[in-house]
This record gives sequence, structure tokens and C-alpha cells, in this order.
Amino acid sequence: MLLSRPRPPLAFSRQRRRLRAWRRTRPFWGGLLVVLGGAELLLVPLSPLTVLVSLGLGGIAAIGIGAALVVAGLFLWFLPQARTYVSVHALLLSVLSFLATNLGGFLVGMLLGITGSALAFGWTPLPDAAADGEDPYGHRPGGTGPRALAAVLPVLLAAVLATGAPPARAAAAPQGPPTAPRTPPTVTTSLFAPQGFAFAGVGEVATADGPLKVLVLKMRAASLTDYRLRTRDGREEYGLAAGSLELRGNVTLYLTKFSGCIEGLLCVTFSPEGLPAPPVIPPFVFMTRVSAEQALVTSDVIVTDGLRLEAS
Repeated sequence: MLLSRPRPPLAFSRQRRRLRAWRRTRPFWGGLLVVLGGAELLLVPLSPLTVLVSLGLGGIAAIGIGAALVVAGLFLWFLPQARTYVSVHALLLSVLSFLATNLGGFLVGMLLGITGSALAFGWTPLPDAAADGEDPYGHRPGGTGPRALAAVLPVLLAAVLATGAPPARAAAAPQGPPTAPRTPPTVTTSLFAPQGFAFAGVGEVATADGPLKVLVLKMRAASLTDYRLRTRDGREEYGLAAGSLELRGNVTLYLTKFSGCIEGLLCVTFSPEGLPAPPVIPPFVFMTRVSAEQALVTSDVIVTDGLRLEAS
């Protein structure tokens, strides 16, 4: 007599299908490895091994970086649209943990974070869902979608990193900016250090030749070292140069192109048509070798050191 294999209950089978469908619409395994790496960094300084690992600056850094990696992993699960920026920051935090913590959780947490962020960075949404007009990141029909948790996660990440930055707003450029020049001047700086940096959206500014699409970046303040601005009026080229430039209070940048090296390591280029700026920037992030096409800039206060006008 042959015994048939018992079938799982219908409700359990339905839940398993929903979980599989949800898992396939986001970098699940990359996020899981990042969460595990952050959890390992958190557990090492709090484990009985504190006889060997003192809870000093390394232990405090391990708790902070570990918590940030756990939140980054949740971000990858519930906000896969931001996977590019989250995975880049998770990679930087994982590498930083080797220097700032106890050898990156004895290499285990660091390697888990690096592997998970690499998997998340290389993950792409399902092409068939996008072709059919579906949301490639959301649930299939019948799913509810973690909308409430996805709305809370940016706040949690900002709290863990203590940015104090306002939440990102997917809005157009503010109303009523002044008219921009036909050709945006080029700004270069060896070091760009923003404070309270947030991406306010892709908008338009008015020029004599019509509207110009720009990235709108807002921040409380920004510091630029070795500042250079070059612009052209007919055949003449003019420029401003300063050893340092400080922008303070309600700073808004309208940029058609923005490139530089994050932490001096990862060089990227942002533009309205290509890669948009990340929604929230941690306070310790800076950029080197920055070059930007600046349509407009507004600020309450501008302080310079050694400002001079150059013409050629």
C-alpha cells in the first residue's frame, strides 16, 4: 500500500507563494547578508568576549555601524528603489568597520556587509513586470505591500546616522528661482563637505533659451575647498577662485551635472537624465575631486577666503 505525501495546508501554501513573490521583487539575499553583518558587529562588543574586546571607541563605533547596517539591510528589503545608494553606503560602512571597530567584527561582519552590498548593487528588478506595466518592486496582485514600514524606514535611517536632515521630498524645484544663464558655469573643488544634505527632486529653472532640467539639492551648510568657477560670455572666459567657500543657511543647488568621488574612493556622476542624487546623505560623507555644472545656487550667507576674479 502506497502512502501519499501529506500536502501542506492551503493557507500555508498561499503564504509561502506570497513570500516567494515578495522576495523576488527586491535584493532579498543582499539585504539579508547586510543585516547579518550589522547584527554581528552589534553582538561582538556586547558578547562575553568583552574580556578581549573592550567597549571603548571601537565598541561604540561597532554599535553605531552595526545599527546602520541593519537599517540599510531593511532599506534594501522595503525600499528597493534606493538600492544603489543604500548598497554604496553599506559598502563604505563595511569597509570603515575594519578601521573603526574590532577588525570589522573579526572580519565576519565586514565580509558579510561587503558581500551583501555587492549583491544588492548588482540586483535588477524583473524585466517582465516592467514590460507589463507592473511595479517591478511591489507585490503581485493580491499582496498588500509594506507601505507603512517603507515610509518609516527613511526616518529610522536618519535617526541612526544622526543626520538631522529633513526627509527627502520628491517634488519639483521650488517656485520662483531667478533666471539661470544659457550655459551653466562649471564649478570645481577638491573637497565638498555638506551638512544636512537632502535630495529635493528633479526640477526646472528658467533660462533665456527656455526651461533647463536640473537636480535640486538642499542642505543647511556646505564647505568647499579650492573653489573654482568658470563661465563664458561670448568669446571671453571669466572665473572666480577662492581658497575656501562656505555656504550657510537654506542652501539650494540647481545642478545639471554633478560628479565626484564619495569618501575619495567611489567616483560617480549624477544628472537629471541619469543617476539621481541619493535621498539622504549621512553627515560624515564628503566628496573629493568634485566637478559640477551649476545653473543656480542660493544661500543665506556666503563666506569666502581669498576670493579673486580671473579673466582670459
